[in-house]
Amino acid sequence: MIDDTLLATHPTAAPAMVTERAARASAGLPVLVLCPVAMLVGAGLIVAGILGAARGGASTVAIVLVAVGAVVLLLGLGALYGLTSVVPGEARVVQLFGRYIGTVRRPGLCWVNPIARRRRVSTRIRNHETALAKVNDADGNPIEIAAVVVWRVEDTARALYDVDDFVAFVDTQTETAVRHVASTHPYDARDVDQLSLRENADEITAQLTAEIATRVEPAGVQVIESRLTRLSFAPEIAQAMLRRQQANAVVAARQRIVEGAVGMVELALARLQERDVVELDQERKAAMVSNLLVVLCSEQNTQPVVNTGSLYH
Repeated sequence: MIDDTLLATHPTAAPAMVTERAARASAGLPVLVLCPVAMLVGAGLIVAGILGAARGGASTVAIVLVAVGAVVLLLGLGALYGLTSVVPGEARVVQLFGRYIGTVRRPGLCWVNPIARRRRVSTRIRNHETALAKVNDADGNPIEIAAVVVWRVEDTARALYDVDDFVAFVDTQTETAVRHVASTHPYDARDVDQLSLRENADEITAQLTAEIATRVEPAGVQVIESRLTRLSFAPEIAQAMLRRQQANAVVAARQRIVEGAVGMVELALARLQERDVVELDQERKAAMVSNLLVVLCSEQNTQPVVNTGSLYH
C-alpha cells in the first residue's frame, strides 16, 4: 500500500504516464543496399577460407577468413531484420526489453534496432456506431438512442500502454457517455430555456462530443465529432407519446389561429372606425366580433346569411 504522505512529499514516487515521443530511426534505403553486399562479402570470405583450407593453405588464415565471413554474414542478416516500412496512416511503436523507446510516424522505409519489437498502430480516422440502447430520459420516459463517434489515435504510447485495449475502451466509454447525456436531458422540453434531445440537436451533440473526449483522453484518443443516429421513444410508450405530441401540435395550432383571428378583428374594427364607414354600438360590435371569430377560427366553410332588412333586423 502506497503512503499518501510519501507521494505528497516525493512527487517522483508516483508512476509517470507514458507519452509519445519520436524514436531514433535511420534511413532504410542505404541499409537495404549495404546488407546484401555485406552478406555477399561474408559468404565470399567463408568460401575463400574453406577453399584455402582444402588446398592445404595455412589453417590459421582459413579459420580467420571463415570466422570473419560468418560475423559479416550475421551482421548483414541482423541489420536487414531492422528494416521497417511505415505506410501513411500508420505508426510503429518501438519497444526494447519491455521499455518504450519511441514511435516512428514518418512514412517510408526506415531502420531501427533489429532486436527491438515494433508494434503497428493505425492512426487513421475511424467510425464507431454504438448499439441501440434503451435509456430513461430526465423525465423518466424510456427512449431508444444510438450515436456515431469519429475518432483517431493521437498518442500511440498512451493507446498501447495506458489501457488494455484502446478500441474496446473507446467503445465502452462512448456508450457510457451516450447513456449519461440521454439520462440528463428530456426528450421534449417543457420550458423554453430547457435543452431537449429532440429540439436541441446541436447543443446535445456538443455536450456528447465533449464528454466522450474527456472519457477517452487517458487512451490518447482524439474525438473529431459525434452525432446521434437514432432517437425515439421506446415501443411501449411510442403510441401514447405520439398522441401527446399530436395534442400539443393541435393546441399550438389553435393558439396561433386564435391570435391571428383576434388581430384581424382588431384591425377590421379599427379600419371601420378610422374611415367612418359605419357607426356600431357595443352590442353590434360584439356581434361582429363573434361572427368574425367564427368565420376565421372555424375548420369548415361558413355559410353567409344575407340581411335584406334594416341594419337592426
